[in-house]
Amino acid sequence: MDDTGKLFIGGSRKPDDSLNKAEYLELKFGNRHGLVTGATGTGKTVTLQVLAEGFSKAGVPVFAADIKGDLSGIALKGEPKDFLLKRAEQIGFADYDFEQFPVIFWDLFGEKGHRVRTTIAEMGPLLLSRLMDASEPQEGVINIAFKIADKANLPLLDLKDFASLLNYMAENASELSSQFGLISKSSVASIQRGLLVLEQQGAEHFFGEPALKISDIMRTNPNTGYGQISVLAADKLMMNPRLYATFLLWLLSELFEELPEVGDPEQPKLVFFFDEAHLLFNDAPKVLTERVEQVVRLIRSKGVGVYFVTQNPLDVPETVLAQLGNRVQHALRAYTPREQKAVKTAADTFRPNPDFDCATAITNLGTGEALVSTLEGKGAPSIVERTLVRPPSGRIGPLSDQERQMILDKSPVLGLYDEDMDRESAFEILAARAKQAADAAAARKAQDELQSAPPAGSGETTGWTLPGFGGGKDDDQGRAQPRRSGYQRETIIEAAMKSVTRTVATQVGRAIVRGILGSLKR
Repeated sequence: MDDTGKLFIGGSRKPDDSLNKAEYLELKFGNRHGLVTGATGTGKTVTLQVLAEGFSKAGVPVFAADIKGDLSGIALKGEPKDFLLKRAEQIGFADYDFEQFPVIFWDLFGEKGHRVRTTIAEMGPLLLSRLMDASEPQEGVINIAFKIADKANLPLLDLKDFASLLNYMAENASELSSQFGLISKSSVASIQRGLLVLEQQGAEHFFGEPALKISDIMRTNPNTGYGQISVLAADKLMMNPRLYATFLLWLLSELFEELPEVGDPEQPKLVFFFDEAHLLFNDAPKVLTERVEQVVRLIRSKGVGVYFVTQNPLDVPETVLAQLGNRVQHALRAYTPREQKAVKTAADTFRPNPDFDCATAITNLGTGEALVSTLEGKGAPSIVERTLVRPPSGRIGPLSDQERQMILDKSPVLGLYDEDMDRESAFEILAARAKQAADAAAARKAQDELQSAPPAGSGETTGWTLPGFGGGKDDDQGRAQPRRSGYQRETIIEAAMKSVTRTVATQVGRAIVRGILGSLKR
């Protein structure tokens, strides 16, 4: 950070490679969102670290996903290596120094950071359908499930809650369809299979309590005043790209829904870096893309800046791309038609610089070099400049396991999210209601049998008796009728038992439906 209210990005170069001027991102435009793109190995992660350090130093909290583990080094002081010192000298960065930044590590699996959870209810039907890659009929059933849970006061916290609700819906599809719309048993079965897939992919770690509080990723360090940098360990999470993208979109949605309107503050309240952003839009249904566009457009007024990090600018839909005011474009390759189109798209999004051709420059940029354009003045984009990105102050590269644990042991959220909590929810409530209904049905059946039993001493029989206990009848001539074979007696007894079982099951099912539907009407 060089001047007050500005974040130092690097030094721009003239066509003859001489230093031109310093390039900044004005903090008052930090919530106008941004884009960092470039091929693998061109310096995107270092640029992300530089931006995160700058925002943190200005007192702005940051949330960023760490795909390869390289970003974790920001938690410790950098080392004075030759190539870093040389870059600082090239751009005239006389105040360059090394320091560590306050970091909170997070991990959905609880292995490399504090556990991150949310509930099924907070995820909502739209994102849950996206996570499960649900078809349109399946998405309709999921919406009905949420409606039933809401009306019947059934908290949906984790996967077993949702699974138990689906079981109830499948067993009582006919009765529920008349009130909530068609519930196809085949759609319910498909959703249940999808839940099994989610569980195998580790999604059960994500759903439950205690759920993440938004305030815990918007902290500032009380000693330095620096914004806390929340780093999400995503190397294992990336094995399930859909879960990764859905989680980050859920977090954005939570920020949008919970934070108050602040207009255009002097600096952002939070900056959110969405690495591997193409995963958010790959095969996304139109309704989800529209949701992303809406959140990005409106979350600005909540003081949140969203920065998409991806290899290719074509990865981001035009409707979203148009809202990203701050651009850092690293080198792109242009061998295939799609790559050539990406270069042209990237070049066309910049305000032209008469000193060089953007499209040509993009293919010739060196590592750690980028085309930079940020908002200035009244919010207009600056002329694009060919810029050497400044070296970071924190360490470049991953932490060791011991170093990471040292940071975790001093975390301001230590102990808040590391233990599971399992309070009464839909699973327990439905199980208790089913038991209560079964007990009531059994009591009614016993009462009915007692009332239909013949008076004592009447001589009437109540059914077949087992061999050796009498009960045979004489014919008209007083001769005893031959007893039926054991095989026949077993067959009739089995049939009678099956009939009783079906009767009890029907009574229990009806009692459960009456109990649940009765609670829905209250």
